[in-house]
Amino acid sequence: MIKNEESALKIAEFLLQIKAIKLQPNKPFTWASGWKSPIYCDNRKTLSYPKVRTNIRQQFVEMITEEFGKPDVIAGVATGGIAHGVLVAQEMGLPFVYVRSEAKAHGLGNVIEGVIESGQSVVVIEDLISTGGSSLKAVEALRKEKCSVKGLISIFSYGFQVSDQAFKKAKCTAVSLCDYDVLIKQALKSKYITENDLLSLQNWRENPAEWGLELKTTK
Repeated sequence: MIKNEESALKIAEFLLQIKAIKLQPNKPFTWASGWKSPIYCDNRKTLSYPKVRTNIRQQFVEMITEEFGKPDVIAGVATGGIAHGVLVAQEMGLPFVYVRSEAKAHGLGNVIEGVIESGQSVVVIEDLISTGGSSLKAVEALRKEKCSVKGLISIFSYGFQVSDQAFKKAKCTAVSLCDYDVLIKQALKSKYITENDLLSLQNWRENPAEWGLELKTTK
């Protein structure tokens, strides 16, 4: 779910310009899950462009303030949400922690790195939401420490129904700076894709597991 389409279109324009998102409906990528996909997203590239990362930081702070007020702590999801989470925490003058995908294999075996206390309110920063599984794992880790998770914000979301249902079931509000629908709209406007590509791109989002199995793939 996005809140401001104008801002979302600007984020989409940036992501396309710096090739943080690539669209190849006729030469799809293969995800780790095995899905064939016309889109590949690597939001870590945004960190290499000061203008882009500044815009993202500002949009994060504005959305957090509007949606959740000021939390006690900002938490980043490892690894993609760490750098952006730090930038947001610095801008808001808040403590920062990050949540690992699994407990550290040595030392204290931490899942959450940094200082966080029971009862503190937290907003979680993520770079990308696909199925929502890794994001909600981080939310659960924070809740296990008896923190109040006010919500999660990502740079980009594919808007899969399975992720929407997962966040709803977990009773966690999830919003994004940009999503798939806005991205496709901007991609068409900027001529990254043609009208002929639209149906294929829309079909993928509706049935990603079965889409494009007959097409040649790019890893």
